[in-house]
Formats: sequence, structure tokens, C-alpha cells
Amino acid sequence: MHEGSYFTYIMASRSHTFYIGVTGDLQKRIFEHKWKEHEGFTARYNCDRLVWFERHQDVRRAIAREKELKGWLRSKKIALIESVNPAWVDLSREWYDCDHADYRRALDHMES
Repeated sequence: MHEGSYFTYIMASRSHTFYIGVTGDLQKRIFEHKWKEHEGFTARYNCDRLVWFERHQDVRRAIAREKELKGWLRSKKIALIESVNPAWVDLSREWYDCDHADYRRALDHMES
């Protein structure tokens, strides 16, 4: 992912609660969601799976797309996700070298 790329993305929980966001660094931001680096909606509702994303060259377009998606009915968001990801797999599942449990154990060890 190179500079000048911005991403509109959808995270989901196992129960299909959605979070829609924008970032300039998709891998870093998804990592933060997965390992609950920040308190907030995705941490509270366990939205830890990247189920859809789209790349934009212009940050204004990425933000406009985020706002557009947030205005859609739930059924339309589901149709968008399922058009490219019918099984709702985590599209970031192979991006990181450790899983949730390994990461948590490492953090716990560092804090003690």
C-alpha cells in the first residue's frame, strides 16, 4: 500500500455488527481494530474482521464514500459485502504474523 492511497473499509463482528471507516494506512488501522488498541465502537462490539474495502487516490473521495455507505440501509451494505465476499471471510486474515491470543500474551508479558 503506497502513499497517496486511502481506503474506505467495513469491519464486522461475528454477529454482523458493522463499522465503516476511512484510513490512509489500512494494515495499521485494521491491526488497531483487531487488537483493540483504542477504546470505541469496534472494541465494544468486537468488530474484528475486515469484510470489505475500497482504495481511493483522493482522501476526499474516500471520506465521501464512507458517508455514502453510512447512509445506506443495512440490506444494501450486506449486498455490497456479499458481492465481493459472500462468505464474510476476514480479508486481513493473512496480514499479520501473530494471532489475537499470541499478541495479548505478549502485551501482558511486557506489562508485568
